[in-house]
Amino acid sequence: MELFLEPVDVWLFRDGKPFDALSDHRASSLFPPYPTVMQGVIRSHHLVVKGVDLRNPAAIEEAVGTAENFGNLRLRGPFIARKEDDRITRYFPIPADVVLDRQAGNYRPLRPRPREEAPYVLTSAPDDLPVLLWQPEGYEPSKQVAGQWLAEEELLKCLHGEPVKAVPGETLFTRENRFGIGRDDATRTTLEGALYEVEFIRPCADVGLWVQVEGYDGWPEAGLMRIGGEGRGAHFSKIEPPLSWPEMPDPLPQRFKVYFASPTYFEEGWKPKDWGRFFNGAVTLQAVALNRYESIGGFDWASGQQKPARRYVPAGSVYYFTADGSVCLKTDLVNGAITDRWPEIGFGQVIITEWKEDNHV
Repeated sequence: MELFLEPVDVWLFRDGKPFDALSDHRASSLFPPYPTVMQGVIRSHHLVVKGVDLRNPAAIEEAVGTAENFGNLRLRGPFIARKEDDRITRYFPIPADVVLDRQAGNYRPLRPRPREEAPYVLTSAPDDLPVLLWQPEGYEPSKQVAGQWLAEEELLKCLHGEPVKAVPGETLFTRENRFGIGRDDATRTTLEGALYEVEFIRPCADVGLWVQVEGYDGWPEAGLMRIGGEGRGAHFSKIEPPLSWPEMPDPLPQRFKVYFASPTYFEEGWKPKDWGRFFNGAVTLQAVALNRYESIGGFDWASGQQKPARRYVPAGSVYYFTADGSVCLKTDLVNGAITDRWPEIGFGQVIITEWKEDNHV
């Protein structure tokens, strides 16, 4: 089933930094939230749907698995989505391999170029990457503007090398800061020096989250659920007909690029130990466009302590490959995801397109 989640009020999706009124004064929100947040939302509500006794650990594990084993659950998302009449449009992070053309007011993909043909430049790119990314000629590039998103149709155009228009984040959601002060529950008095600030997310009208859920049944067509910090409310409704995920080329083109729609974890930081884990056939990594890593952790309520924080490749990252012969994405990948950790709950979701000769050197 596919769900569209709309806010009842503001939402709170904190980042993974430890936070309380005496250790840090401000908590920031992420939007969309990480898949780790959404799996907790979906699993918790499934317990409600099934009427599971929350005092029975064995019944909980049978229904939704454990903290490390999610049972039959398979998630894709969450992604920002907007409802327009009877249509749902998903929005994705702008790819890391584009630059802003201020004169034209659009974003253009960079062009891969062999190192020996590129102008002399000092770079931290690894020596085993034979290609560097350079801007096309004929316009004045500048840095991306923060908080930009692409509608799915525009994203696919961008991945095929076309200039595109981005959507400012404030047309999809706004951020609201609210203040509070810590309290001593024993004496019911406020704590000195415990003022704090929390950032909430308020999606715009008809904007919410899209998520695909597999492995759970028995859900009603619509209803209310708790979501995120403070147990804020969300109205969910099933999407009919469901949206399709962009089709993967099979076999993959001789030159292809992988866009990460959600964060991904690799054992060696920005890459896995072996790309052969994900591809049938030999591939060579040619170039990479990355943004700053994201640390994902959180709080383990069962054990009462912080979870280990791990560094993830952020959504929007783009990897360029060439294929040696016939290459396919492995069919046994959970959710078709490229990640070393938790593909079943939505990490490592990818869109793969051809790296075309007519718009790349």
